[in-house]
Amino acid sequence: MIDMMPISFLFFAGALLIAALPKGSSGAAISLFIPIIAGWQVYQLPAGTFAEIELMGQTLEMMRVDKLSRVFALIFCIAAFLGNLYAWHVRDKVQQLAALFYSGSALGAVFAGDLITLFFYWEGTAIASVFLIWARGTIGAYHTGLRYLIIQIMSGVILLAGAAMLWRETGSIAFDLMTLNSLGTWLIFLSFGMKCAFPLLHNWLQDSYPAATVTGTVILSAFTTKLAVYALARGFAGTEILIYIGAIMTLFPIFFAEIENDLRRVLAYSLNNQLGFMVVGVGIGTEMALNGTASHAFAHILYKALLFMSVGAVLFRTGTSKASELGGLCRTMPMTAFFCLIGAASISAFPLFSGFVTKSLIIDASAKKHMVLIWAVLVFASAGVLSHSGIKIPYFTFFGHDSGKRPKEAPFHMLLAMGLTAFLCIAIGVFPDPLYALLPYEVDYKPYTPNHVVGQMQLLCFALLAFVVLMKSGLHPPEIRSVNLDTDWTYRKAAPSIMLSLGRGLGELLRSFESALTSLTKDSLTWLERTLGPEGGISAGRPLGIMALWIVILLALALIVGYI
Repeated sequence: MIDMMPISFLFFAGALLIAALPKGSSGAAISLFIPIIAGWQVYQLPAGTFAEIELMGQTLEMMRVDKLSRVFALIFCIAAFLGNLYAWHVRDKVQQLAALFYSGSALGAVFAGDLITLFFYWEGTAIASVFLIWARGTIGAYHTGLRYLIIQIMSGVILLAGAAMLWRETGSIAFDLMTLNSLGTWLIFLSFGMKCAFPLLHNWLQDSYPAATVTGTVILSAFTTKLAVYALARGFAGTEILIYIGAIMTLFPIFFAEIENDLRRVLAYSLNNQLGFMVVGVGIGTEMALNGTASHAFAHILYKALLFMSVGAVLFRTGTSKASELGGLCRTMPMTAFFCLIGAASISAFPLFSGFVTKSLIIDASAKKHMVLIWAVLVFASAGVLSHSGIKIPYFTFFGHDSGKRPKEAPFHMLLAMGLTAFLCIAIGVFPDPLYALLPYEVDYKPYTPNHVVGQMQLLCFALLAFVVLMKSGLHPPEIRSVNLDTDWTYRKAAPSIMLSLGRGLGELLRSFESALTSLTKDSLTWLERTLGPEGGISAGRPLGIMALWIVILLALALIVGYI
């Protein structure tokens, strides 16, 4: 019996309604109305399990509501509203339907109480989101979308295999806390890691997000990876290996982001860096660390969307997001530049902005566990993110050298979406208590202490000084047209080249073998002709007889070899 309709069905019903209506603003209005209703319902839902279905002797829990699922569901509803507002001008039904199905699937996965329900929604996010990439309509977007879809579907297949093995081992498909003590749990862990863009599994993120449409990238940035963070927090909180995986995730994207020319790819690397903080928090697994993970995911969705919105508005007006082709846009796009600076301050964790009151929970949690090395890595990564996202994005887009471009300001609906997002970034930074009240555990933390504020400002000032010195000395990587090689080069370029070379080599070997066999056959025929003579039982005039003789010889050799 279904006691309560899952929130995800509201999004699916809205998508079906849009599909039935003619093109126009009605679809955009529905896309805004649905997240508002859903967000209110999520906020009002009592804790507990609802919408249970019996299937083949198993209970599927489609609505498990607790504080962890609620905080992620709320930010998903907010992100869906802001993303659809930003995309108000889009009259493409494919993008409207994909956005609703995508956000609805993410919400369904957050509330899933069992691994089978999680699997269906997990795959739903993959199938729906790929259309936001394909909607761009280019050959590159088509191929990028295929790669993205393969990886995301593969993640779901691995999740299903892990769930089946876990059921065989324990008799349960419940989506609860697990330990890495069996093949089933390792497969589930790998599935979550693929969607969370773990090191060496991360290339789909930098490959696909910049390839999506202007509005599609904003929506993509909110759901897939944060759903994976939620899944890790639900299933593997306190798993030590996540601390080191997350620490690596905070570091390596910094260097790629510094040398990257495409600003949307810079933000994709920056997203990977911020995910690392959340993964570290899940790995530490204390109440403070998990609160930090949930709150940082909440804040990150907002300020990362704001940065993607500002760069997307520039791309919408100028047709490019390459740093080497931009600069000086603050003259004609001042509001977009202002909102971009707010996003930059938030991701850099300046006091009075959202990142300051969320990221510090994770860093302080590592300090309380006396993880000196991890704490140092997180502090260094915090300084790094100021360089590549806090400074590089606004500086090379709106300031820096003058590109000569004088585009119009972003459309009103884009400015409104950016303004609302910027307001939330500041409101959370100034008044963090309402967000803290939504977190899974009681928060006993005061971010605005003299030591914390002074220490953070010292770190940020040092990072600003380092950027100025690097720019003045010419040591900062120049913004030039280039292609940066990441680890995906191994399977996109190197592996196909190696396989092609091996194939050619094998082809040459087979041709040589065929030539040698042909020569040997001719010599054998000549010998038989000389031995048996022109009137013998086997002659050149009777090729069928000669072929039959060779078949008998080969069969005899095969029997001998098999017998031996």
